[in-house]
Amino acid sequence: MNKEIIIGSRKVGEGHPAFLIAEMSANHLMDLGRAKEIIRLAKESGADAIKLQTYRPDTITIDCKGEEFMASKGSPWEGQNLFELYKTAYTPWEWHGELFEYAAELGLICFSSPFDHTAVDLLEELGAPAYKIASFEINDIPLIRKCAETGKSVIISTGIAEKEDIDLALETCRKAGNENVILLKCCSEYPTPYEELNLLTIPDMKKTFDCAVGLSDHSMGYAVDIAGVSLGACVVEKHLTIRRADGGPDGMFSMEPEEFRDMAVNIRNVEKALGKVSYTLTAKQKDSRGRSRSLYVVEDMKAGDIFTEQNLRSIRPGYGLHTKYYDEILGKKCTCDLKKGTATKWEYIEGHNS
Repeated sequence: MNKEIIIGSRKVGEGHPAFLIAEMSANHLMDLGRAKEIIRLAKESGADAIKLQTYRPDTITIDCKGEEFMASKGSPWEGQNLFELYKTAYTPWEWHGELFEYAAELGLICFSSPFDHTAVDLLEELGAPAYKIASFEINDIPLIRKCAETGKSVIISTGIAEKEDIDLALETCRKAGNENVILLKCCSEYPTPYEELNLLTIPDMKKTFDCAVGLSDHSMGYAVDIAGVSLGACVVEKHLTIRRADGGPDGMFSMEPEEFRDMAVNIRNVEKALGKVSYTLTAKQKDSRGRSRSLYVVEDMKAGDIFTEQNLRSIRPGYGLHTKYYDEILGKKCTCDLKKGTATKWEYIEGHNS
């Protein structure tokens, strides 16, 4: 799958630098100024895009006190009512226009995860360049269809998905005439234990689903993200906050700006190092061949002396005959006097005119 995908001003996919997304999520802590500060820090830290989440508590769940409407056991939000949790986490819709404009002023792409049809309508009004389907919405087929029908790129996280879920999500996009889909390898655990990530799935996803694949990562640090890029991830998404100590629903597993910056620098270095498949030497490598091994005379010799293991050796540097001729030269006579440290040539070996 070599299809090039456009998100805003960026080309994403094979042959292009990984698209680095800073996920704001709830880290604004219901403070517009803080939200704008996170956007500024995302730009300074090397992000290509800032991603919001577009929902209201009543568009993602209902106000119900039943047990089923409590956060999952074992999650960072265990024991909290979902409606009440989302009241503290959502990004006010009246902020969206200002945040999109501020990101644009900084040269940062801004887009969002919509959680219902009205969110898509709002984001269309704002000119969102792409749509992100969150892991827990991969089974919301009407939502995926509406996003795909905009013709914008659709990025789908797979944090709770089985293969059948991914097949159906992709089929929905393609039936809507949208091939601009990026799947994100993801594990919806917060933070994610390293042993749960199974990054080797990334190249298999590219082959199995015939589309671009990236990584949405909730693990601590950035080793996983560098590994993901080396395995072919064309997108990396990480939560960004100002300081984890500031708290908030997602603060504990979010990156701080210095960490995001280090990740971006290291990913760009790894991309340079990955390069391309090549067996051609650089100019410096070719020059270094002179410091390789070759056959040298290591004792003074008179004309007619026999080459032996004592006076002929494979040593550095590499200006003599290739070491593959060692056995062939042993037992031959030298044609002239040779001093210790002489690089061998065929003309010094009796019977050779090469």
